[in-house]
Amino acid sequence: MLLDKGYRVVIQDLRGNGHSDKPQHKEAYQDNAEIQDLISKADHLELKNCMAIGYSKGSIVLVKLLTQDKRISKAVLGGMGIDFTDPIWDRRIAFADAFSDRVEANELTSRAINYAKSINADIAALGFLQDHQPVTSLQELKAIKVPTLVIAGDEDTDNGNPKDLQLAIPNSSFIIVEGDHNNTCKQQNFASAILKFLQDE
Repeated sequence: MLLDKGYRVVIQDLRGNGHSDKPQHKEAYQDNAEIQDLISKADHLELKNCMAIGYSKGSIVLVKLLTQDKRISKAVLGGMGIDFTDPIWDRRIAFADAFSDRVEANELTSRAINYAKSINADIAALGFLQDHQPVTSLQELKAIKVPTLVIAGDEDTDNGNPKDLQLAIPNSSFIIVEGDHNNTCKQQNFASAILKFLQDE
């Protein structure tokens, strides 16, 4: 849809995912490495300004990027609530422990582990990513001035309340569409709402 409207679209394969490198040592994921990757990509492409869309983990990464890179003119945070602002978020720790094989998978984590294995994802890399996931404080959220859309499915609250996330970010708006965490981003109304936000002056 974005390509059809004439947008140039750049999709980042974050380290540890897809075709990107998957280092097998924790140092490669520390100190907001994913954020530095995105800044380096924007520098390489010589971007002067851009709009950015994140979903799920991508939203967590994007929020942190908003605190460090001033080139973003609009941002969309999809499929995420407020809970990632807690540095000891129990859900993140549970997935980190399961992917890193520090504990056995349980009812919460087994589905994600099985899915990761089914697509031949690097389980160790996913563990490092969870261990060193970016944390953006509520104070940092309040300092974000970029127009931001928070959009989530009506059955997607596992990561906290998305409305609370929107309320923590000045100059932000909020849209709820139908869907749960795994299918909201595939819905036409999700795409249409994002496109309208990007096109609005």
